[in-house]
Amino acid sequence: MPRDTDTIIGAAEAVLAEQNTELRATRTRQLLAVGAKAATGNGNIDAAFFLDVRFRLVFIRCHFAGTAGTAAMVISLDSMRGSAYDAKLFTITRAGVGNDVNLRIPADESLDPSPWTFQVGDAVRIQWTNPDSGNITWGLEVGLAMAS
Repeated sequence: MPRDTDTIIGAAEAVLAEQNTELRATRTRQLLAVGAKAATGNGNIDAAFFLDVRFRLVFIRCHFAGTAGTAAMVISLDSMRGSAYDAKLFTITRAGVGNDVNLRIPADESLDPSPWTFQVGDAVRIQWTNPDSGNITWGLEVGLAMAS
């Protein structure tokens, strides 16, 4: 005949196992969820995007409208460790009217270690010098997701 403590311990272990299964499923859903952050304007782009946890860059989209003109768009790491750790990650050489930006990071490049995975306190910085400020407007969306 089982003792009462054995029954209580067995029930507690079953509850903990169920909670762990639910937590793993929730974490998996969180890692798949992509949140879009946005910015818009008609001057230069100098925007930083981040999450309050380790995160990965999933996509960058930017639409331009107005007069003709293109310029390089630079995507870089603004490291929480300081400027010695900041790094240029990618340059889109011609971004502007008629040359929208549609950058999607492939899933296999998002696995650690990856230049697209960032630490708490880091930010993805996007810079673009408007070749016709005031006459070209832009709408920028950046997709970020939690990193494992």
